[in-house]
Amino acid sequence: MSSADPGGLQVLPEELESREAWLEPFDWYRTMREDAPVRYDSDRRTWDVFRYEDVKRILDDDETFSVNPRMADGFREPDRPEEGLIFETMLFQDPPRHDELRGIVDDAFEPRALTDLEPKIREFAIDLLGEAFAGEDGTTELVDAFAYPLPVTVIAELLGVPAEDRDRFKRWSDTLVEATSADEDTEEYNERQRAAQMEMASYFFEMIEDRRESPRDDLMTQIVTRELDDGSRLSEQEALGTCILLLVAGNITTTNLITNAVRCFSDHDLFEELRGEASVQTAIEEVLRYRSPVQAMSRVATEDATIQGSTIEAGDRLIVWLGSANRDERQFDDADAFVPDRTPNQHLGFGHGTHYCLGAPLARLEAKVAIEELLDRTSTVGVADTELQPTRSSLVYGVESLPVTYETSE
Repeated sequence: MSSADPGGLQVLPEELESREAWLEPFDWYRTMREDAPVRYDSDRRTWDVFRYEDVKRILDDDETFSVNPRMADGFREPDRPEEGLIFETMLFQDPPRHDELRGIVDDAFEPRALTDLEPKIREFAIDLLGEAFAGEDGTTELVDAFAYPLPVTVIAELLGVPAEDRDRFKRWSDTLVEATSADEDTEEYNERQRAAQMEMASYFFEMIEDRRESPRDDLMTQIVTRELDDGSRLSEQEALGTCILLLVAGNITTTNLITNAVRCFSDHDLFEELRGEASVQTAIEEVLRYRSPVQAMSRVATEDATIQGSTIEAGDRLIVWLGSANRDERQFDDADAFVPDRTPNQHLGFGHGTHYCLGAPLARLEAKVAIEELLDRTSTVGVADTELQPTRSSLVYGVESLPVTYETSE
């Protein structure tokens, strides 16, 4: 499991390094909320923040808490230029530059803009489920067969990637989000990462040039032709970084949201209820709270600040634990219970403030369609008896594989 962020600093604390701890970190979160709601970890040179009100305050204050990792003491620039492209995207830019970059693609992810896309998402989901649940009953691996390819296919459709190239898209995305395993040679892993980055960069550069010469009705054309506030357009490097961000960030979130939803609904025996009057969308919001696909976010203090009596100095890095905030008893009644019809539900599963997840409406729509079509395809479904492995990631929460047993409804 990878435990370092792009700035070269360790993210995961020692308490969450084991398989069991990262699968179920919630008891540790509870202990920290009570005993050390803000604590400094000298091994990681990082502050950890666990309570809802503090996490929300930090996410809401761009001036005091920056997303730019370069502002952190001890930041290490990537060795290769292409590895630093992500830092030029909106993900690591503060206002006003963040707002300019986000404005390039923002309207493509508005709920109204996604309405026309829903039939296509449903078509993709039906096709994938038809292959994944081919027999009348049996077992299938949900992540590889359904939860992962669905968002990859959707973002490829949005960007205007030809259908025949989507397998390459998936392979690159798989490689970019994977982490090195304990038994793998580091240089082999690094070389595979570099090869995927170079292949993808070459592919996107060709697409960028093509769309500038021959614009089409797709998101890639929008990225490379839309003007910023000053009349300029994104550079090739910025356009490439934006494409990588959309590909990787969107896939990670939605894949784990779908997977975590199936895990939650199976653990709490809710599939029959969801086939009835229960709201799938409301239940998905509870998944976002209960098993948030993104458990934590990173910030850097730009000036001295005090939180829960602790003084955070300028240049200090903070990890705000969304997964802990979403289980905070001070904010949510019966916080450790999965309540599928919980309302209101002001979770922080997609973050908060300026950097609230751009793709949240799309992720919600994809997850809703995925669960609805899964329910329509099956008469019974449940997680198979297996030893789950957490995703090899430092901030993203999910499982690498989720075998499910099923009986089809046909």
